[in-house]
Formats: sequence, structure tokens, C-alpha cells
Amino acid sequence: MRAFLSRKPVQIAIFLLLELLSIAMGMGVPFFTILFGFLVGLFIPRIIRTDSELSPQYLALMLRAALISSTVTLMIMALIWLPTLKWLFDSTRDLSNFGIPMILYSPRASFIGWIILMVLISPFIQFLMTLFGSISWIVFFQDRWRINTAPSGNVLET
Repeated sequence: MRAFLSRKPVQIAIFLLLELLSIAMGMGVPFFTILFGFLVGLFIPRIIRTDSELSPQYLALMLRAALISSTVTLMIMALIWLPTLKWLFDSTRDLSNFGIPMILYSPRASFIGWIILMVLISPFIQFLMTLFGSISWIVFFQDRWRINTAPSGNVLET
């Protein structure tokens, strides 16, 4: 944890700026943020460098970094979407004209489902996408960046 948080403030600022930009491109809907999670996942193994093979500590650092990046998204989504929960208790508010898709049968249920999707499920999908990016980097690209790795003859081994 200390190794991840002790990075240069410039790197953290760039990450936060790109995170906010991806949320802004989706106008509060974190579609581009989920895709950005894959790119973040590709960089995590390069930031957390190790000379040894994959160890549980290395994988735990990747998991922790993915969790931190999705927690940032969770906090931003909570700031954007949770203030609209007060509309559930306003009887004069027409939730069907909020602009969200009516994915459930009533506007109230669709509104609650939309808030849950934006605040909880989307950061979790970003977390999974970040892990997918990290594992993809390890499987497909990590051997190309190592100097002293001799390729094995087995096709199934990566």
C-alpha cells in the first residue's frame, strides 16, 4: 500500500485528471471510466515492478491498486448521483422525466435502479476491468519487457 501511495504527486494528479475527464465525457455516466479502467490496468504491472515471478504479494498489490482506482470512481459517482436521492421523497417531482432509461416497470423503481447502477455497480465493473487489464498485461506483454526471460517451448505456458 505504501509503495502505491508513495508515487509522485504528478502521477496521481494525472490519474485524477484523466478520471474526471472520462466521467465528464460520459456526462456523469461512467462508460468511458470503465474503459479507462482497462488502460489503468495495463499500467499497474509496470508501476509495481518486480524482478521475481508472480508472487501473492505482487498480485495483492495489483488487486489493491485496482481497488483504489475504483474507490476513486465510487466517491466521484456518489458526489454526482447521491444528491438526487432527495427526489424520492419529493411528491411533486416527476421521476419519469429525469432522463434516465425506464428499465423497470415504474419510474420510481427505475430511478432507484439507475442510482444503484451508477454508484455501486459501475465502479465494481471498473474494478473488474482494471484487473482484466493487469492480467492481460501479464499474460500478453510482460515477457516482452523482461530481458533475462527465456521463452519455453510449451505453447500453453505464457
